[in-house]
Amino acid sequence: MLTTIAVVLVILWLLGLITHFTINGFIHILLVIAIIVVLIRIIRGNKIL
Repeated sequence: MLTTIAVVLVILWLLGLITHFTINGFIHILLVIAIIVVLIRIIRGNKIL
């Protein structure tokens, strides 16, 4: 579940970079959250995908 959310957030971030549509950095905040989720899963020893 968390991995799916992280992947969706990364895709949204990439779309934001491509279209230069960032609502006050909202997409970049989502990217940071996605990275934190992935790091938590790695630290806990779960598979990423």
